[in-house]
Amino acid sequence: MKAIILAAGQGSRLGHMTDDRPKCLIEFNGRSLLDRQLDTLDTNGVSEAVVVTGFHDELVNAAIDRRRSAGQGPIVRTVFNPFYKVADNLGSLFLVRDELNGDCLVWNGDTLVSRSLMAKVVSNSGRDGICVTIDRKDSYDEDDMKVVRDIDSGRLRAIGKRLAKGVNAESIGLLAFRGEGGARFADAIEREMRTPEGTTVWYLRVIHYLAQHSEVWTLDISGDEWGEVDFPEDVERAEALVKRWDEAREAKAA
Repeated sequence: MKAIILAAGQGSRLGHMTDDRPKCLIEFNGRSLLDRQLDTLDTNGVSEAVVVTGFHDELVNAAIDRRRSAGQGPIVRTVFNPFYKVADNLGSLFLVRDELNGDCLVWNGDTLVSRSLMAKVVSNSGRDGICVTIDRKDSYDEDDMKVVRDIDSGRLRAIGKRLAKGVNAESIGLLAFRGEGGARFADAIEREMRTPEGTTVWYLRVIHYLAQHSEVWTLDISGDEWGEVDFPEDVERAEALVKRWDEAREAKAA
């Protein structure tokens, strides 16, 4: 399996923390967000990753070179998105659309997930096509990527921040593609980027469109831990989260 990590943006909503480095290089308990994502992939047998860079790409490349020199997996390639300031994340995926083949993950570069959560995503091989990893909670705010899905079948019916009716889950920013799923997504990306609005579109809007006339599935990981780093208050929560993960692994190894 291969992973595509979308890490081109600056993360301007984090204020001065990202003045001189991209969001993916913020450290949590001594390791950067990107390091933790790559460690999680490596632990779960994902041997190849493509990181889409943008803001201060030279710092991301240097961080990956250090991993490579230390013999840390997975094998990583970077693709620079020169349009990161003017195009949304669909533009990043457009640049790497040829990578959407075979078993593939697409992972937002600002999302931390536990290793056990990633294990569920990687091992969910019984569902070909496109699968959106989702979580559930009692209520959803305006910044959540809200989801409407069939409870019984797990089929995705709608996804977007502005959904108001029938919301029963949220996307955590991690998708899996198997079989012909990646090719379907790549074709849809190319079609959308040829429209006047293409550069302003989030890639999950393309997933929403696909779900209206074809099968898109969900994987419910409720009970496993994850965190998104968008705002300054998220940093403190993420720090506590990864510290707990690290301490649990250290205790298990002792």
